[in-house]
Amino acid sequence: MAEKRRKFDAEFREGAVRIVAETGRPAAEVARELGINETTLATWVSRARKAGGDGTLGESEREELARLRRQAAEQAKRVRELEMERDVLKRCMVLWVK
Repeated sequence: MAEKRRKFDAEFREGAVRIVAETGRPAAEVARELGINETTLATWVSRARKAGGDGTLGESEREELARLRRQAAEQAKRVRELEMERDVLKRCMVLWVK
């Protein structure tokens, strides 16, 4: 028996296309996360690119995005360092209490 076709509103489609365009992740990966067919999302992305609304970024926007990504990576690195320091201190306290 054939599956019933799902309908997606324009806001959902535009959001999915923006995720692909802005993050640079493959459409297949984004489609799996959103629970939609890969070819469906690829079609939406293709149509958006043909219409000129693919979310391509200007030079200043691209630089800002790169800066934000670097900042996020630095913050993630700092969080990992702090977590390691915390773990070391926890171990020290266990040894000191005994």
